[in-house]
Amino acid sequence: MKTPSPQAPKPPRKIGILPNLIFMSRWLQLPLYLGLILAQCVYVYHFWVELVDLIGAAMGNASSLDHILDAVAIPGAIRPEKLNEQTIMLVVLALIDVVMISNLLIMVIVGGYETFVSRMNLEGHPDQPEWLSHVNASVLKVKLATAIIGISSIHLLKTFINANLYDAKTLIAQTGIHIAFLFSAMAIAYCDRLMIHPGAHGDEPSDKPSEKH
Repeated sequence: MKTPSPQAPKPPRKIGILPNLIFMSRWLQLPLYLGLILAQCVYVYHFWVELVDLIGAAMGNASSLDHILDAVAIPGAIRPEKLNEQTIMLVVLALIDVVMISNLLIMVIVGGYETFVSRMNLEGHPDQPEWLSHVNASVLKVKLATAIIGISSIHLLKTFINANLYDAKTLIAQTGIHIAFLFSAMAIAYCDRLMIHPGAHGDEPSDKPSEKH
């Protein structure tokens, strides 16, 4: 008995000139992602400048201390004469804020390029991000919304540390903006779930015959 021979792969379909031109227009996004990489470099430089100043201020460098105090200064607040715990906390929160924004940039650059421009062929690579294996436009939007919530949380925490220096309207406004980000992320995730599982809320057809009374 002869075993069936494997089918030969189908040749790629030819695309017309106009559809091919439209499809190739996705490469216009490449300069945008390259620009975000340059923005990432600026954030890395800013991070190290702030970190070096923090270490210098801890070692007693006067110029580094002045730069740190200017960076975390709040109008109306009493300027401390030396590095204290509150100032260190504010600087560290600013560094964490830079890291989270940098993570957001990475998700936009890598996920956006993979989704909208071209495949990176990272399957099997030891450093492939776990989320990149199942990324699509919907997943990318949810992850970006979650990252924005984290960044908003850092800014809100920095405000609450000096809550006595802000008026009630500012505190309420920042809290309301953070809650709006939170509900927006929940709405995006809920809509994404509805699109993936359209029958999760009783919309799926039933296989059982309907009973007649």
